[in-house]
Amino acid sequence: MTAGADSDRQAEIAAKGSAFSADELQQITEDIVGALKTVYDPEIPCDIYELGLIYKVDIEDDRSVEIDMTLTAPGCPVAGEMPGWVADAVGAVAGVGPVNVTMVFDPPWTPERMSEEAKVALNWY
Repeated sequence: MTAGADSDRQAEIAAKGSAFSADELQQITEDIVGALKTVYDPEIPCDIYELGLIYKVDIEDDRSVEIDMTLTAPGCPVAGEMPGWVADAVGAVAGVGPVNVTMVFDPPWTPERMSEEAKVALNWY
């Protein structure tokens, strides 16, 4: 993924109106994205952010974080565990309050959601 595309995705995360200063919101957004990039699907050697499994991240004024995510397939063996991994990773970010992760399957995940970085890592060309 190019730096510009990553910035665009981060801006989507932070786009919601906020009581944070612009600098603080940018920093917490970058830190959340960094935390999301530490979570990997154990069957795929790529992080969930680059795979496009994160559909929405809302940072609320009270510092709580609401995340909608999906899986590459509804029958994924770690379906019950992965939301906890995501909540733990994002919850460890400085300045973040409680984290709620909701598993969604609409729209279904498709490989088109993957970043260029993920496609290269997985040889999807």
